Order: sequence, then structure tokens, then C-alpha cells
Amino acid sequence: MNTNSPIKEQAGSDEQTLPFYRPQGNECELFEYAWRHQLPVLIKGPTGCGKSRFINYMAARLARKLYTVACHDDLTAADLVGRHLIGDGTTVWNDGPLTRAVREGAICYLDEVVEARKDTTVVLHPLTDDRRILPIERTNELLHAPKDFMLVVSYNPGYQNLLKGMKPSTRQRFVALRFGYPSPELEQAIIEGETGIDTMTAKRLVSLGNALRALKDHDLEEAASTRLLVYAATLIHGGYDPVEACRASLVESLTDDEETASALMGVVSATYGR
Repeated sequence: MNTNSPIKEQAGSDEQTLPFYRPQGNECELFEYAWRHQLPVLIKGPTGCGKSRFINYMAARLARKLYTVACHDDLTAADLVGRHLIGDGTTVWNDGPLTRAVREGAICYLDEVVEARKDTTVVLHPLTDDRRILPIERTNELLHAPKDFMLVVSYNPGYQNLLKGMKPSTRQRFVALRFGYPSPELEQAIIEGETGIDTMTAKRLVSLGNALRALKDHDLEEAASTRLLVYAATLIHGGYDPVEACRASLVESLTDDEETASALMGVVSATYGR
């Protein structure tokens, strides 16, 4: 597979190789119930709050193969379903990730689905009701999804606008999970578990993250994510200067405006007593 492709495959795993994940609530139980009862799932939440990690964890926990598609403006229905390819003088049909997932009874995860072109929504509709079918007009096939197949989509509600939003008629086809940033105690445990950083450093980073999040409505388009805190902890645990680690992982990732960056660095310096 092309490593530059937005499509990723992941084989199912056993308990010994589960990705690191700490539940925020009953999301694991709800996801498993949805999978067992052939229901599609919609996950909504801010950037870097753990949506993709959760899907990877659940696919491994359920021992299902996972196809992940990073949606973008140029993603079409053909990219999901498949297309004919020409080679060696012959035309060969090549399944897309959605079709492969249906054939194999795998999980297909469309990350940031609202970024994709609108014709992709039409393809998803027959898979998100009691029909659970995927019509492939170019091969004259009608695939019936096996019981183990699951469709999962996600998006960030903070990015929604009149041009890029999920239609209510589509949103109501899914069981929905709302993700937020973890509680301070859970976020600290996540940072420690992900990076091996000491407890005091993890607690300080969580405190910094919450201080930066308090500024979101004033100067920032996005809040400081758990992912960015993990990045900062990784650098610090590797021996990098904490303040500079926070500058690179948090401040410069959150804003391009120099005045805003300077203000954020003031919060960082205060947190580290500099």
C-alpha cells in the first residue's frame, strides 16, 4: 500500500496488543453494543481529543480489521467504492476501502467525514439503515454487509459551517458519541501512560493545557488538545527543555499570530515559574 495514501489498513489485535486508551465514560460499552447490533456510529469532538485512538482501540478489542480513510475536499465516492484501473492492456476493477470493509466484515472509519465531497454521503446512506447494502453500479453488484461490518464516521463540530456540515438527515442515521477533553485526572493518566513522564510533570502540563483552553474563545480557533500535551510530554521526557517543548508543541501549533503566541508563552512561563 502507498504510505502516502489517506487510506490505512489495520489488522485486528488481541488483548495483549491493544492500543493505549483510557475510557472517559461508557463509550466502549456503547460502541460494542452498536457493533453487535449492526448500527453505524458517529463520533463528534474537538481536534486531538482521542477519537481516532478510540476507534483503533475498539477495532483491536473486537479483533476486527480496520480501514481508516482521512477525508478531504477531493475525496469522491469512487475513492471509497472503487474504480476500474487499466494495466497491461486489460481493465481491472479495484475495490475501494469501503467496499473491502463490506466484503471482509471489517470496520470502515471515515475521519472528518464532512471534509469529503457531498457525493460520498449518497454512497453511505444504504449502509446506514436496515438495508445495509452497498450498490456498485460499475460492476453491477449489490453487496449485503455481513453482521461484523461496521461504519464509523467522525467530525469536529467546531469546524462546521453552512458549507461544511453534516446534514440532519444524514446525522440521524447514526448512533452518536460526543467526545470532549478528558478530566484533569484522566488526562494526567493518559499523558503518563503514553509517555512515561513523571506525575508532577504530567500534572503541570494538564494545568497548562486547561489554562490555554480558557483562552480559546478569545484568541484561538482551537483549544490545546490532549494530543499536543502528549507531544510536549514526549519531548520533555526525552530531555528537551520544558518551556521550549511547550513552545514547539503547544504555542506554535495553536497560533500563527505573533502577539497571540507571545501571550501564550506568558502562560507557559508562568506555569514553569520563569
